[in-house]
Amino acid sequence: MFVAAEAREFSGLLPFCESVKKLDWPLEWARTARLNGRRVYLAANGAGPKLAAKAVDFARYALQDGNPEGVVSVGFCGGLDRSLRIGDVFVADGIQIGDQTAPIEAPRSARKFARGTLVSIDRVAQTAEEKRDLCSGGALAVDMEAAGVYSRVREWERPFYCIRSVTDLADESFHIDLNATRRADGRFSTSRIILAAIRRPLTAGPELFKLRSRCVTAAKTLGEFIADCSF
Repeated sequence: MFVAAEAREFSGLLPFCESVKKLDWPLEWARTARLNGRRVYLAANGAGPKLAAKAVDFARYALQDGNPEGVVSVGFCGGLDRSLRIGDVFVADGIQIGDQTAPIEAPRSARKFARGTLVSIDRVAQTAEEKRDLCSGGALAVDMEAAGVYSRVREWERPFYCIRSVTDLADESFHIDLNATRRADGRFSTSRIILAAIRRPLTAGPELFKLRSRCVTAAKTLGEFIADCSF
């Protein structure tokens, strides 16, 4: 099972899938498909650990026959190490949650990828300064959902993996306060993002356009990598 925040994070993987079918799950987006001859489940339920955990909770309820064999937290991430570039694939071999870092399994792949500790927090790492602080704790990349997925998979006693693709760099800050655009449930509000862009058209508008382009690149490299992985 693959768990992301948004459906667009699967856009690079879907071309490699066969027999894609919509699942009637109470999540924002859920599909089942066949990838390299194996049945897979793809779910996206919004940003942050709580919504990611809910996706795993429902899958555990729905798949009472013991599937899946493992769970993968996938999607985009922010780079904390300056060597990471846009679209680079990052495979976590450790996940940092608060002050604790837990080792996790890593898939096998002949493709090039970066590897190290990922810190998972319930907010966007908004500024270059915050990213430096997070990096000082030993993490090379940051995301928002892996902690939620890991907390449930650990209880489920299934193998856990985390694969990400970089959409923002260590020395970059966002002009839009993305954390302020989240709704009470944790999801990002499109209307709030648009309103923020309207208020700062000279900086926020180009930033959103650039981020959208980067997400397309990151989704493509992520999908290609996962399609070639062995778990």
